[in-house]
Amino acid sequence: MIPLHWYLWLGSIVFCIGIFGFLAKRNIIIMFLSIELMLNGVNISLVALSHYMQDLRGEILVFFIIAVAAAEAAIGLAIVVSLFRNRTSPHVDEIRELKG
Repeated sequence: MIPLHWYLWLGSIVFCIGIFGFLAKRNIIIMFLSIELMLNGVNISLVALSHYMQDLRGEILVFFIIAVAAAEAAIGLAIVVSLFRNRTSPHVDEIRELKG
């Protein structure tokens, strides 16, 4: 059986890759993907701890996080599509205001 700390390290590494991608890149699509990576890193840790503690609360919380991530992806995709209609650049530095 794989020890718990390996899963926690994996979750931490995935979360740190997401933080690096969010802070280093200025492309809005990469930023949304980095947020998804951060949420998946938390999910890995929650499932591992839930399995280790023999409790289903962590796994139930993961389903809620997945639902929030799906809603975030849908709203983010709508924002990106509306930005591409007005401007051709996906870089966050060039977006100053979001007027309707």
